Amino acid sequence: MFELVEPIATVTFSEVPNEAFLALGMRDYWDGYFAGRAAPLGPAPAEVVHAVFYNFADGEVARHIPWVWGKTTPEEAIAVRERGSVAALRQMIGELADSPGLVRVADLATRAAVGAPTEGRVLYAALRALDVPEEPVARLWHAATLLREHRGDGHNAALVAHGIGGTEAHVLIALSLGMRPEEFGRIHHLPKARLAAVVDGLRDRGLVDAAGGFTDAGRETRERIEALTDELAAPAYDVLSTDELDELVAALEPIAVAVQAADD
Repeated sequence: MFELVEPIATVTFSEVPNEAFLALGMRDYWDGYFAGRAAPLGPAPAEVVHAVFYNFADGEVARHIPWVWGKTTPEEAIAVRERGSVAALRQMIGELADSPGLVRVADLATRAAVGAPTEGRVLYAALRALDVPEEPVARLWHAATLLREHRGDGHNAALVAHGIGGTEAHVLIALSLGMRPEEFGRIHHLPKARLAAVVDGLRDRGLVDAAGGFTDAGRETRERIEALTDELAAPAYDVLSTDELDELVAALEPIAVAVQAADD
């Protein structure tokens, strides 16, 4: 489900929504990112957004929050994000947007998206407080976003339970992809000394070896985190019967493929 939902939800971070935020006066992509994704939390201070988003390095959120709220409001940012994301999704999936089955897949995805528990899931709960769009493409994007952030909140809990900080999590992702941390897009911009200190900390805990790769313990820790993340995400789909879940998977596959093809 992650592989099917993630491409649909993350159209939010594509060119069309980005251009819509730039038109509001945002200075760059990251202004729009933080304005759109944090908007359901209201005008929360940077410290709160940093805690909820979890995986940004210290000070990164504060470069954008609360500055963006001088250019727009959370309410406007929510509307702009939805309009831009839905326009991008419709563009990417082409004729699938108007296919008879889209209403059904949007309905099934929405049932799962609004049926998960909110306890301990701050960003998901904030999104749940928003109205569900009526238009099918918008409803599908909204449902995918809810499911993504529900999973994301659970992933953060799994990281906390295993004592892995946000920047450390990105180092582990980089290593799992066979990359050096300084090559990985989300952390390559950090000062070398700062990133080296994070890697050293993981090495001191036995998760990274002298050459900068995974130890067995490091690999096992990441695998446990991913397994727990899956386990914590699963309750969202309990509301669907086995047949309905199979139907949802089958209907999402061509949509996810179309989105990924448009990104290539």
